Amino acid sequence: MKKASLTNRVKKTIANKKIARQTIIALSLILLGSAPVRADQNTDILALQQGWAETNYQLRDKAQLSAFEKLIDEATLLTEQNPQSAPAWIWSGIIKSTYAGARGGLGALKFAKAAKADLEQAMKLDPKAMNGSAYASLGVLYFNVPGWPIGFGDDDKAEELLLKALAINPDGIDSNYFYGDFLLNEKRYQDAEKYLLKAQNAPKRPDRPLADAGRQKEIALALSKVQIKLK
Repeated sequence: MKKASLTNRVKKTIANKKIARQTIIALSLILLGSAPVRADQNTDILALQQGWAETNYQLRDKAQLSAFEKLIDEATLLTEQNPQSAPAWIWSGIIKSTYAGARGGLGALKFAKAAKADLEQAMKLDPKAMNGSAYASLGVLYFNVPGWPIGFGDDDKAEELLLKALAINPDGIDSNYFYGDFLLNEKRYQDAEKYLLKAQNAPKRPDRPLADAGRQKEIALALSKVQIKLK
């Protein structure tokens, strides 16, 4: 009886090891199968980042608008393929909002509203994604879009959102620039200078040199306006 019991235990141990080994293999296959999807998504997001920077800072007029329209199509496709990706929604919102600013006029309002919806969707999925970029971008929208009855613009809401972005990313170039620019337009010049200087000295982003270079030019221009007002 003891030998039989021992044999059964050995068989059971071997069987359990086989199950565990099969489980590990199955999980490995699942992870390997999902890795390319994630890699493709990251590659697509990086492509949108680069495309946005090139279009925003290197193109002008009709060429810029045409490039933004192409980027909007690419961003829409990415959100359709990855509906649970907060960064995909954020970049879709950023591209649409920048296009709205470049296009101007009442025709741009529908793109501003679409950008708002995209950024709000990103916040539902992950409000801290991309260092709170959804808050920052949505704050800029609330500040730049006309108020009721034409649009949804609201300076108080804009400041609330920009401060949330700063709380998540207190040392970021974008979060500090956007709030500093907001304060400049609100004629709060001393506070504006503080945040713009912080933006100017923010750590560089190795993967976004073109965007950083363009942003630094905007920061320098804003600082020059502030310093004129403070003299």
